[in-house]
Amino acid sequence: MAVDPTGTLPIESEQHIVACRQTVRALCAGLRFSLVDQTKVITAASELSRNTLVHGGGGRMRWEVLDQHGRSGLRMAFEDEGPGIADMQLALTDGWTSGGGMGLGLPGSRRLVNEFDIRSAPGQGTCVTITKWK
Repeated sequence: MAVDPTGTLPIESEQHIVACRQTVRALCAGLRFSLVDQTKVITAASELSRNTLVHGGGGRMRWEVLDQHGRSGLRMAFEDEGPGIADMQLALTDGWTSGGGMGLGLPGSRRLVNEFDIRSAPGQGTCVTITKWK
């Protein structure tokens, strides 16, 4: 599966979550990430795309293959225009969940990548940006 170095995928259904995982897998393979790193990035992308759909009401994943100072990496942003996150500190706490899940999505995703940034405000949606370097 050839994938462009930059792009956007919608996240509006379960099938889109599968497409996100497949795209991230292809991007990681193209960057020659180790199998362990591929698994970490795919897991984080899966969690964040599911959050985008379930909690944000749908949105998109944007990606960019990075080449900075001879170092390659992958940056992904998961964006929605949903209700936003009222208490960021609580949302990033292990074990806390706003739904029926295990509460591992945001803090677990943060541990799987090198860089993690989240912007959210009530009524203004959420954007989670993650980066994994090779």
